[in-house]
Amino acid sequence: MPVATRRLRDPDINPCLSESDASTRCMDENNYDRERCSSHFLKYKSCRRFWNSVMIQRRQNGVQPSMPTAAERAEILKAMQKMPY
Repeated sequence: MPVATRRLRDPDINPCLSESDASTRCMDENNYDRERCSSHFLKYKSCRRFWNSVMIQRRQNGVQPSMPTAAERAEILKAMQKMPY
């Protein structure tokens, strides 16, 4: 597997892996009809926006790494008590 693909499949690097997989699975199941999968696309887009804002905030605060690890993300979501996206 190429390095770029491996990085995208790494849950510590890609915070929206499940949303990405869900949209891909939807496209496969619906014969690539984008209209039927628009809710999955919106959820993925919202996920990326949320974690990008977290990453920017951490970078501004000098926290390294700028993207929280999968364990840190689980704690953040648990503290919020609901999915922000």
